[in-house]
Amino acid sequence: MKEKVQKFGRFLSGMVMPNIAVFIAWGLLTALFIPTGWLPNATLAEIIGPMQRFLLPVLIAYSGGTMVYQKRGGIIGAAAAIGIIAGVETPMFIGAMVAGPLGGWCMKKVDEFLDPRTPNGFEMLVSNFSAGILGAILAILGCLAIGPVCVVLNTFLETCVGFLVNHGMLWLTSLLVEPGKVLFLNNAINQGIFTPMGMAQAAETGKSIFFLIEANPGPGLGLLLAYWFFSKGNAKESAPGAMIIEFFGGIHEIYFPYVLMNPITILGLIAGGMTGVMINSVLGGGLVSAASPGSIIAILGMCARDSYIPVILSIVASCAVSFGINAFLLKVFGKEEDLEAAKAKNAAAKSASKGIAAPAPAAAPALAISANAPLHIAFACDAGMGSSAMGAAALSKKLKAAGMDIQIPHYAINDLPHEMQVVVTHQSLEGRARQQCPEAKIYPITNFMGGSEYDAIVEDLVKNQSQTAAAEPKAAPAAKAPVHTIYFACDAGMGSSAMGAAALGKKFKAAGSTIQVLHSAINDLPVETPIVVTHESLAGRAAQQCPYAKIFPITNFMGGKEYDSIVEEVMAA
Repeated sequence: MKEKVQKFGRFLSGMVMPNIAVFIAWGLLTALFIPTGWLPNATLAEIIGPMQRFLLPVLIAYSGGTMVYQKRGGIIGAAAAIGIIAGVETPMFIGAMVAGPLGGWCMKKVDEFLDPRTPNGFEMLVSNFSAGILGAILAILGCLAIGPVCVVLNTFLETCVGFLVNHGMLWLTSLLVEPGKVLFLNNAINQGIFTPMGMAQAAETGKSIFFLIEANPGPGLGLLLAYWFFSKGNAKESAPGAMIIEFFGGIHEIYFPYVLMNPITILGLIAGGMTGVMINSVLGGGLVSAASPGSIIAILGMCARDSYIPVILSIVASCAVSFGINAFLLKVFGKEEDLEAAKAKNAAAKSASKGIAAPAPAAAPALAISANAPLHIAFACDAGMGSSAMGAAALSKKLKAAGMDIQIPHYAINDLPHEMQVVVTHQSLEGRARQQCPEAKIYPITNFMGGSEYDAIVEDLVKNQSQTAAAEPKAAPAAKAPVHTIYFACDAGMGSSAMGAAALGKKFKAAGSTIQVLHSAINDLPVETPIVVTHESLAGRAAQQCPYAKIFPITNFMGGKEYDSIVEEVMAA
């Protein structure tokens, strides 16, 4: 059940997270140029309405469609969203969250039906017209059917929220929000639920309290202060650094392991969260747009002009309440044990409570790290932003200090390229990382702050590189990881490459291979792509875009013997 809730929450937040920058842009324009803003300007204020009503919902729908069926799904999801937007006068964020995935799913099913039945040479014609016809149908459906249903749903949610606000009960949300955050639902709660609700409220009042319910850094700061003053060992030593990252960097995940070390401290977090919500409710504090990440810097930047005092007071008070309660709880109930051992013990207990045996360290594939060949290593977290960005930067510095100058990219767990050799991620995400990259060596960690865990990873990688370098002159070539995806590229990524990808895909299928052949514009090729097929005139650009890829230059997009040779060589590898 927990996994299903997390998966649904990740999907919701995945539609909003890529567009946070535009939410911030909208918030800055609102804070500056509305009549009650810092620099009232009637002309520039005209930008605010169209961004809220059209741009943001369309971007959300595009992101949702892309998650289901890449760019093609995103385009049809956006077309469906426009139909919903045209049928109502209010900003339709919920409608966009419905239209995007629906459009992507429908486009995927249409392509699955038409692709095997499309004659060679007609791929571009069928591709464009099938998408165009589907986009028109979904836009009409959105305007006449989906939109009215979403209006009813929106009204129901507003009524429920209004009841909590009018009866002074909004603080009860902390009973769900604070435990949900510690279960790594923080992005889902903030971006998937409170951000759309906050945008709707901000459209009417110019600000919203919903942007602060999850993003408030006060409760987490109070918890870390309590650990700093009233604990011992690793927890006490690491707390100051965690405070800086949590409060100024806005990465709340940094304090979750401290809660898991002493689960009773969740009571202090809940009380702190309730305090912040009550103060903002009574004094009218709110932000003009989403503060993501939940940093004090982002919060003050998005703060409504008349809300600085209540917002700052709510953060200070929630920190003080969390600190006071957690200080008492740590003194009375706190476990004086090593932080790393406590986290491992807690993870095992959580697995046992679900009837799942604690996983033994999986036998990882052998690595052959050559000094002359690039190492495909990535850091992954749930959303691919805060935690993994911080972890990737920290691990890159440690590797560089050890003589391995490697820039480590960070990804959302679902976006990990299949060809990665090494993946570092939180232990709760190890199973999903292994599904995404079955041939990779997975390093599960318990703390994104790193420390001894990162040192162990660096030591293992450096040792592996040294052993490989010593064995290289006489060692047999390492087995290559199997290829799952091939990209067919042309200049625009449509006509020629679509036709070539369809023809080459059929040849692989006829040869009994499950390799998927996708088509792309040359400039949009993923850097980690293992194999690229393109016209010989574009081979140089393909090599620049994908420096680690095997490039197959061809002279004729119709294929024939050239495609047969590619299939034969790839299948033989």
